[in-house]
Amino acid sequence: MARILLTDDDESFRRMLRLTLVRLGHTVDEARDGAEAWEKFQKLPAELVIMDLIMPEKEGLETIRLFRKNRVAVKILAISGGGRVDARDMLTVARQFGADAALAKPFSTEDLIEALKPLLPVKDKSAAE
Repeated sequence: MARILLTDDDESFRRMLRLTLVRLGHTVDEARDGAEAWEKFQKLPAELVIMDLIMPEKEGLETIRLFRKNRVAVKILAISGGGRVDARDMLTVARQFGADAALAKPFSTEDLIEALKPLLPVKDKSAAE
């Protein structure tokens, strides 16, 4: 399926989301913050970046801007639980910064699948035949 770069500072959340994405057939690389995500992406680009917005080091909005400035073609799914600010406000700003889609934490597997559909290329089975 797709290579996904999952960026979140919460290790248990990242592990749970990685397992879900792997079960869906994706290859998942992980990063703890935006700086690590950018470094990993430069070495091994992904088709999709899932970016948490609130992280202690290089935060998500700044990183989304960096990706958009340097790699316009990558799809970005912003995720956030909000923190001190309402998550919906943060996710709206993330879209303004260049995220292709946004998803508020917590979310269900079904919500994740629906958010991924327009972001990932559909594999044409007839092309493989």
